[in-house]
Order: sequence, then structure tokens, then C-alpha cells
Amino acid sequence: MRPSYLFTSESVAEGHPDKVCDRISDEIVDLVYREAVKTGVDPWTVRIACETLATTNRVVIAGEVRLPPSLMKKDKQGKDVINPSKFKSAARKAIRDIGYEQDGFNWKTAKIDVLLHSQSADIAQGVDSAADQQGDEGAGDQGIMFGYACTETPDLMPAPIYYSHKILRLLAEARKKGEGEVAKLGPDAKSQVTVRYENGKPACVDSIVLSTQHLDESWDSKKVRAVVEPYIREALGDLKISDDCKWYINPTGKFVIGGPDGDAGLTGRKIIVDTYGGAAPHGGGAFSGKDTTKVDRSAAYAARYLAKNVVAASLADRCTIQLSYAIGIAQPLSIYVDLHGTGKGVTEDQIEAAIRKVMDLSPSGIRRHLDLNKPIYAKTSAYGHFGRKAGRDGSFSWEKTDLVKPLKDALKEEMLKAA
Repeated sequence: MRPSYLFTSESVAEGHPDKVCDRISDEIVDLVYREAVKTGVDPWTVRIACETLATTNRVVIAGEVRLPPSLMKKDKQGKDVINPSKFKSAARKAIRDIGYEQDGFNWKTAKIDVLLHSQSADIAQGVDSAADQQGDEGAGDQGIMFGYACTETPDLMPAPIYYSHKILRLLAEARKKGEGEVAKLGPDAKSQVTVRYENGKPACVDSIVLSTQHLDESWDSKKVRAVVEPYIREALGDLKISDDCKWYINPTGKFVIGGPDGDAGLTGRKIIVDTYGGAAPHGGGAFSGKDTTKVDRSAAYAARYLAKNVVAASLADRCTIQLSYAIGIAQPLSIYVDLHGTGKGVTEDQIEAAIRKVMDLSPSGIRRHLDLNKPIYAKTSAYGHFGRKAGRDGSFSWEKTDLVKPLKDALKEEMLKAA
């Protein structure tokens, strides 16, 4: 890697149209897990892949599911069909929490269509019983997933995406608390931070972009900057803002019409925002709206977990991990590690071998190890799935660093073998 360069990442707020859809999809995942537990249904049997579309005062929820009986009803012919009422309620609560009560998108009046249907039997047969590991789950699809960690920030995330998220999170928290004039901001916003690297490390912020919805139509760019700048500076903390930093705050002027009323939203369109801001590779699949038999989600979490523990164990300053899967097959087809030349007394081959010893990377193994069969996904839908604090409710378990010792022990075994 070049020693000195500029790198940029963007984030989008929870009120961005695509993030509204991610939130609704993940609220529905949580709803299904909650209802399963409430009604005595084994959460291991939950299956859901839920997509959401949002536009002016309209939400469409579609996808395939295997549901607890409490979310079903009988049609006129006595056949079990999906009961839309709780799904609609979950969507309205999400929209209200985000803060949309404007004419063009209102949690009370938006029309919500629920077009969920039963999971395909062809997919189910491969997931329920793996071809290579009978009695265990197969991967819900083929694909590649990546995990990444580095020493640039306390949470072992790349600096540009870390600070882009932090700016929007602080503004959203202040808006919801009703702090002064920040309360006049709307839910829709985008941030972008360009970091100057010197000798491969973040040195300063070279440019800052923020576009945020505001409810007061008299505000101009200058007024918006006066309101948001203190929060931006707080978010950047000790990272220096260069003397000639370029600030672009609402550069097009007014931003009053926001959210799905201003631009249609879809689940899964912000996959780089959700991960590493472009500082690391990304697989082809989105996360939100999926249960964790879908390796798009669970294996990406596992890859981040492993990469973070490699860096937390001081085995490298940077680590990228790739996992690959085939539908209906439990174990990954490949494990690839890249330490980017920063390994400390270990090789990629040794870490690849150690990873196989410390964690079962089948869908069942990942779900069990990270305790993923829980309603913990709505909070992942904005401000990134990674670089977050593990919660007492089991959320963000993939951010724990409890594999540091097992990894080191496994590496010692590998080194003894080699000797």
C-alpha cells in the first residue's frame, strides 16, 4: 500500500430511503424471532428473506418466510396464509422511531402492502439438511463473504467509515433528544469523510461532506453548517481537521423533502456503507432482512469476528478474511487470509489453519458460536454492522474479542507441528 494517500468513505442516516427499508426488513426478522420464542417454536427453524420498497407514502414488503403459527391465519378456504397485521405494525413502529411524520411519508398514513409467501421447498431441503453434513444445516445460498479489521480506530475499523458513521449517529441522537436547533433537522442525511494517510496511518481529515434534511424551510447551507459543525467536530475527536479542510454542508442548498418521498428506497442497496466503506472487499449479498442460515449475513459476521480477533491478538495490523460457500453444503469451500504484509511472526497459512480449529464455520456452527437466533437485527440496520459495541441482549456478538487466546493457542500448535 502507498504510504501517503487520500481515502474516502460515506455513510447514510437511518432516515435515508434505503436505510428505512433495511430497518423495516430487519424489524420483520426480529418480529419472527420474537414470535417464535413467545409461542414455543424452535428459533432454529425460523426462515426469512424479506425485501422492502418505500416511496411516497407507500411501503411494499415482499419475500419468503417460514413463520410461527402466531403470524398466520386461515383464509376462506381454511388454508394457512400469512397474517399481515403484525408485519404492518412493525413497519409503522420503525417509521415512527426514525422520525417520519411528514406529508409525503408518514408512519400513520403510509399504505403498507405485505406480499410475503412461504419459503421455496427446493431451497428448504438444502438448508435443513446439508449434503456434506447430514443432520446439520446447509448454507442458504452460494457466495463469497469478507471480513476485515485494522488498527486505525479503537473498534478496529477503517477510519473514514468509522467517522462517517459517528457523525450521523451523534446528529440522530441529538435530533431525537430535541437538543436545540438540531431538533429541526430531518431524519434523512448522508455524510462523507476523506482522510489523509501519512506513512499508512490516518493523519488528518482532508474534506467533510454532509447533506442533511431540515424541517425549517428558511435555513440555507450556512445555517445548517452552524447547527451541525459542533457535532462533526465532536465525532472526529482527536483526528485532526486539516487547516485547509474542505467543508461541503448541504452544498446544493435546501434539503426539505427527504426520505422515501424524495427518493425511492430498497433493502440492500447500501452494502458498502454497511461494511468497511470500500476499504475492504465485499461479497455480493446484502445483510438486512435475512435470517442467519443465509451466509450472506452470518458468514460475513463470522469473517469480521475472526479478522477482528486476529488484529486484537496483535498477530497483524490489518487482516482480510474471505469465506466461500455452496448452497446446501455446510462447511465453507475455502478460507483465505491476507495480512497485507503486517503479520507479526505468523503467516497467512498458519492463521487459516488456526481459524478452522477455533470455530465451526458451518451455518449451524456460526449461529451457535455467535448466538444469532435472537431478535437483535433492527439495530444493525443503520450506522454499520461492524465497529459496534457488543450488547447485553446478544447484539453485535461478532464484535467480541474472546477468540484472542484460542487463536494464539491454535497457532502455537501449528508452529510446533512445523518445527
